[in-house]
Amino acid sequence: MTSFDCIRRLRQLLNTKKIGHSGTLDPDVSGVLPICLGTATKLVPFLMASGKVYAGELTVGFATTTEDLSGETIESQPVPAAISDEDVKEAMKQLTGKITQIPPMYSAVKVNGKRLYEYARQNKTVERPKREVTIKSFQLLANHYDPKKKQQVIRFKVECSKGTYIRTLAVALARKLGYPGVMSSLTRLKSGGFELDQTLSLDDVEEAVNNGAILNYVFPITYVLRDYPQLKLNEKQWQAVKNGGWLTTAEVNLNAAQRIVLVYHNQAQAIYERQGKHFKPLKMLLTKTEG
Repeated sequence: MTSFDCIRRLRQLLNTKKIGHSGTLDPDVSGVLPICLGTATKLVPFLMASGKVYAGELTVGFATTTEDLSGETIESQPVPAAISDEDVKEAMKQLTGKITQIPPMYSAVKVNGKRLYEYARQNKTVERPKREVTIKSFQLLANHYDPKKKQQVIRFKVECSKGTYIRTLAVALARKLGYPGVMSSLTRLKSGGFELDQTLSLDDVEEAVNNGAILNYVFPITYVLRDYPQLKLNEKQWQAVKNGGWLTTAEVNLNAAQRIVLVYHNQAQAIYERQGKHFKPLKMLLTKTEG
């Protein structure tokens, strides 16, 4: 199932057209996929910017066209002896911090209006744009050598910025160790501030809808924006804000805040950003209020 398949099914279950997700999951990857409904679809960029955490597995000894198990094997090199934990950790250290990645050919990145995987399926190669990403942490969870297959299986956990290709990171780790490699499994543990234990399966959603309990699992917009300082608007400010009016730093009075959430009747109405001596609209939400 693709992320779009998930959205399509949820659109039917929830009977809504305005729905989106905040960060594609490849079909063979499991884990957290935050879903935005209605006005919350405006928050997708903010959710995506919050970074992600994954747990995955790298198999060292062969490589594929897709950098995961869905592709065809293009290179094979037996691992004659176990790779030590120390060597793996040292290689991980070299891939921590700001690194440059080149997206795999089997990815959704667009080049000249066409997605890379479309070129790949036509056996065409194009110059791929480099991107700088941040690997906040890269940890070894388990390290196992298979003497029969002459392969090393490395379990890892990684915290990274948006736009990071974990497949590419896993393959880079194998190369640092001197071998071809492939990402053999991946689970997204955290995305957009949501963790795995907060998630529902599609079956769970269907059951909640049928039981009339689905609203128990829908988070308010303020939850997503909980790390931003909030300003509760008075009536005069609300009249200005709903028409896109600016606020002065003096009336906001939130010290060094660069971005703030404006709240009226307990609903997030806008995200404002500091510019000089004023706060100006960054994202208008204008959720429904009582009265």
